[in-house]
Amino acid sequence: MRDLAGHWQVWALLSAVFAALTAVLAKVGVSGINSNFATLIRTAVVLVSLAAIVKVFGQGQPLSTISTRTWVFLALSGLATGASWLCYFRALQLGQASQVAPIDKLSVVFVALLSATFLGESLSVVGWAGIVMIAGGAIMVALG
Repeated sequence: MRDLAGHWQVWALLSAVFAALTAVLAKVGVSGINSNFATLIRTAVVLVSLAAIVKVFGQGQPLSTISTRTWVFLALSGLATGASWLCYFRALQLGQASQVAPIDKLSVVFVALLSATFLGESLSVVGWAGIVMIAGGAIMVALG
């Protein structure tokens, strides 16, 4: 098991499992509450949990050691995350989790496009075919 913990694929799969749980649990959680307030509660839980993890495992570092570039990009990433969560919770409140989640996963398609455009990353023809299938599958599930 320890050997598996060093593979990105294991962490990516766990991320997908937790994202699935997020959709199902959040769908129940947003009923009867403002979606923005629900997002605030969720964010507070995430903040406290991560602070505890960083503290317990001694993974903090002096804030002065973080470059301005890192601060800027993490702040922008945080704003994008917040916007994503607000939109996601509102979509869950209005739609079915089984339809909202696949549309949300179009982020995979957007990541491929943005990382190719701005980061210079590349996918093989097979990889791009997979991206097209992900897009098509997400749209089919959402419409079906």
